[in-house]
Amino acid sequence: MAHEIAIFPCLADNYGVLLHDEATGATAAIDAPEAAPILAALAERGWTLSDILVTHHHKDHVQGIGALRQQYPQARVSGPATEEAKIGALDLRLGEHDRVSVGSLHGQVMTTPGHTAGHICYYFAEAGLLFAGDTLFALGCGRVFETPLPVMWVSLAKLRQLPPATMVYCGHEYTMNNGRFALGIEPDNAALHQRMQVVAALRAAGKPTVPSTMADELATNPFLRADDPGLQRAINMTGAEPAAVFAALRSAKDRA
Repeated sequence: MAHEIAIFPCLADNYGVLLHDEATGATAAIDAPEAAPILAALAERGWTLSDILVTHHHKDHVQGIGALRQQYPQARVSGPATEEAKIGALDLRLGEHDRVSVGSLHGQVMTTPGHTAGHICYYFAEAGLLFAGDTLFALGCGRVFETPLPVMWVSLAKLRQLPPATMVYCGHEYTMNNGRFALGIEPDNAALHQRMQVVAALRAAGKPTVPSTMADELATNPFLRADDPGLQRAINMTGAEPAAVFAALRSAKDRA
């Protein structure tokens, strides 16, 4: 199905993302970090907001919902059922294997607890798109606030099963910082060095480093490879349980 995507800065380091279905004119905002940039992006393109797809309850992902609905009262708000009390009233309460539609574009809900207990991602298989919220970042992953660390590893292991060509849209511009950490873990990763050159050039030009591809992440994101013998060897955890390796990596990143 033909689609267009707009990505633009919101707040200090969030991204606003609009998914537009060319066949029907339906347009979804992925989260609502800040209303004004989203409304401006819609107006610039002549798009009408039909949906808001919420990944999790954190304020920097939902605080624009009220103002967006004032301008587009017909817009349908969908999000994780278990976080409705913190997000506000949802029109569609979603969980694992539920489906969402943006016009003729059809997506699947994937539960990915870790960053928050009810976090969900949206995967549009035909379009090859993953809207990962704050679960999977370019070269990183979200902080784990509401579950044990191994729960996040299970969520990431689920996402990495998606096709390598999947385009990964995440909620923040953290890529340079994430890449520096990754280089400290794997200084001999040639693919990572090459990717960081691209990241540096994009940031120098004031351009986003998002989206990436799942193939990029599998090659360069240490948080997706906690079961990789080479990465385990690099942090002196050869043969350890992948969940324990992930926990060590995430804890090290938290201290960095």
